[in-house]
Amino acid sequence: MALFSSDALNLGVRKREVFGWAMYDFANSGYTTVVLTAVFAAYFVGVVAEGQTWATFVWTLALGISHAVVMLTMPMIGAWADRRAAKKRLMLLATVGCVVATAGLSAVGPGAVWLGVLLVVASNICFAWGESLVAAFLPELARPQAMGKVSGWGWSFGYLGGMLALGLCLAYVLSAQARGETAVQFVPVTMWITAALFGLSALVTFALLRERAAAPLEGAGDRAQSSIWRQLGQTFRQAREHRDFMWLLGCAVAYQGGVAVAIALAAIYAEQVIGFVQQETMVLIFVLNIAAMLGAFAFGYGQDRLGHKRALAVTLVGWVLTCVIAALTTTKGGFWYAAAIAGVCMGSSQSAGRAMAGLLAPPAQLAEFYGLWTFATRLASILGPLSYGAITWVTGGNHRIAIAATALLFVAGLVLLWPVDIARGRARALQGR
Repeated sequence: MALFSSDALNLGVRKREVFGWAMYDFANSGYTTVVLTAVFAAYFVGVVAEGQTWATFVWTLALGISHAVVMLTMPMIGAWADRRAAKKRLMLLATVGCVVATAGLSAVGPGAVWLGVLLVVASNICFAWGESLVAAFLPELARPQAMGKVSGWGWSFGYLGGMLALGLCLAYVLSAQARGETAVQFVPVTMWITAALFGLSALVTFALLRERAAAPLEGAGDRAQSSIWRQLGQTFRQAREHRDFMWLLGCAVAYQGGVAVAIALAAIYAEQVIGFVQQETMVLIFVLNIAAMLGAFAFGYGQDRLGHKRALAVTLVGWVLTCVIAALTTTKGGFWYAAAIAGVCMGSSQSAGRAMAGLLAPPAQLAEFYGLWTFATRLASILGPLSYGAITWVTGGNHRIAIAATALLFVAGLVLLWPVDIARGRARALQGR
């Protein structure tokens, strides 16, 4: 139990509450792993859109639309949550929305392109809202000097949830194929498995996690509600005074764009370029999640010792190496090396970024500033995959050039990370407004 010491937690925070918080990462990771990466993405391109030349573009466009909606709405939602002490209530609504829309994907068959687009957009919006809101609980739970460690607990546990969801789906797919069923028959069941696991696991979060923020006095909340749009503008203007937080946002736009490419297009790249079949792709993503879980957990501890900035820089260098190997390799074995490095870097880079945002955000405006963090990561999720798609279109479908160009996003992240001063940024955050 020394690994999970109470010394990492704020006064009054119990270990079971942190477990409840981490369970949300466990719950929602199945959605990204099964729907966005391993199963439904390739199913949409190959079966729903029937392999049309525009299929990959429509998939990335659907993701882009959902990220744009989140990017424009999350800062406002975060501000409202801070004013009403409503992070947990809003997270519940987002969770229900994602679970229902994910289950609805089971009705998407060949030719139902627009139904698939609608449900992917809806489910991804709700997923992102919940992800941002749960992140805003982190500074309430963890001491500043242990924020990387506690963030790593959540991310590593999240990948365990992704592996469980994918493992259950893979077991069902293999048994269904043994019975002679096709993707049209077994993919819908995987959507039900994913939705059910998300919903059931999230119940633990809502049972154990406390809303510690206090709502304003009567009347003050009404005034805040009436000025929510003005407050959104003020949040952006105020954030410019927190220059280290702003440099971190710029860094996130760059490197998270590359991470978004890995999440949205890994299965498509593996099958279209390297020659993986569906079962091999699912196993690949499963192993990638193991590497991501170990990376997030180990780097959570290493981050607090090595330093948040240096730890994030190490992971970005690893991402550059991943892109170079993936672009050059022509064998499945070579691609496995790239995937292993990507897995370690995926968990650790996202955990490190979330913890740094918590350190640099004013304690009284956590949901607002995490709303800005979500704005940056969703902008990245638009720019990364769409730039990848544009490069493949311009180069006549050359995915290797596109993945090599993705390395430049991680290089840009390193450049934008350089000016960040954690001590200075933390001191400014503690000054508040």
